[in-house]
Amino acid sequence: MAHLKIDALNEMQVAALEAGKKDNDLILLADTGSGKTLGFLLPILQLLDPANLKTQALVIVPSRELAIQIEQVFKSMGTGFKVTCCYGGHLRETEENNLLQAPALIIGTPGRLADHLRRGNIKVEGIETLVLDEFDKSLELGFEEEMSFIVTSLTSLQKRILTSATDAVEIPSFVGLKDPVTLNYLSGEVNAALAIQVVKSPEKDKVDTLFRLICFLGNRSAIVFCNHRESVERTSELLAEKGIINVFYHGAMEQPERDRALSKFRNGTSNVLVTTDLAARGLDIPNIRYIIHFHLPNTEEVFIHRNGRTARMEASGTAILILGPEERLPAYVVRSTGQKGVSDEGASETDVQEIVLPELSVIPEKPKWSTLLVSAGKKDKVNKVDIVGFLTNKGQLKKEDIGLIEVKDFFSFVAVRKSKIGATLQLIKNERIKNKKVKIDMAK
Repeated sequence: MAHLKIDALNEMQVAALEAGKKDNDLILLADTGSGKTLGFLLPILQLLDPANLKTQALVIVPSRELAIQIEQVFKSMGTGFKVTCCYGGHLRETEENNLLQAPALIIGTPGRLADHLRRGNIKVEGIETLVLDEFDKSLELGFEEEMSFIVTSLTSLQKRILTSATDAVEIPSFVGLKDPVTLNYLSGEVNAALAIQVVKSPEKDKVDTLFRLICFLGNRSAIVFCNHRESVERTSELLAEKGIINVFYHGAMEQPERDRALSKFRNGTSNVLVTTDLAARGLDIPNIRYIIHFHLPNTEEVFIHRNGRTARMEASGTAILILGPEERLPAYVVRSTGQKGVSDEGASETDVQEIVLPELSVIPEKPKWSTLLVSAGKKDKVNKVDIVGFLTNKGQLKKEDIGLIEVKDFFSFVAVRKSKIGATLQLIKNERIKNKKVKIDMAK
């Protein structure tokens, strides 16, 4: 528990651990942010055999970010077992090298895992445990064919674990569940820590209203959800033109671009993230204060998952929907506020608190952090301690001038106080980290 920085397992995690000891397959249903990752990693861990040098367990996830997050949680458990993450958007050769010595656990997205299987990079004969995490999202994203290929390739499976934050999805027959035990920890309750509000836009194009709303909210962290990639980039660009520092994120971006955007948002270089529903699951970003539905969510499930990015782990948060002149609040939004006696037909905007924006908009104070991109990472044997030592010694920074550091395989992101960044770059431009010449510049 000390490794994980928690005092004790929650009820769902204890139940999953106990269910994992039995022979049955397992369906684990639990709310977003409830600790499902540990809920399946702990049963996996008790099934891993340190004397077995083959790959023993496989976790399939719908997104790269979720794969990386699960890998980080598993590494933080300090098990001693090798784990490898496989996903598109970076060099396949890196993963092939990592797979030469079989990891006990492989975590990956359907497309990349299927590719490795076809190439013979993943040896399946020892894989006895399969986890389909957020399996409903993988189906929704159209990965059914790849998932079917992967599952049917695993001829030695003994245990299957499926997780989801919804119980409304039919499980495909190719999964091959045998006498599954279902642990349903979906609360079905309103998140008391989540407030839901509405803002009315006088124009169909809601960008000006979004700008005024962000000005009204100040420099607190906010995720702005759009329904399409094109809308994400347009909205981000228009906000930037109006003076709102922001980053955008969607599935068509290359992995380094996605990493850079999320790092800037996590470390406070930008307080606003404009994104598609790709960010509604799997992103572990603490302390998000506002969820802004720039476009109305297409379904209640999407609404719930978007809102699951805030009001997590006993923190409070607010979901704000922007309504155009011809848009009405979906009935399920009103139901989710806990209003009593409101039928679908009776649902109206008046049941949810409305924000009236002031006429005068004051652009929020600019973030105090900037992000450095360092062209060295884990594969170069560079870690956070190395980077802090380098910046304090060669860059003459104090520790309080250095913020969040994220070390990837071949590069790293470092938050540095904006007022110090110019002088620091001058001081370190010809210096080496661990006797290696590395390029260090602002992350654009």
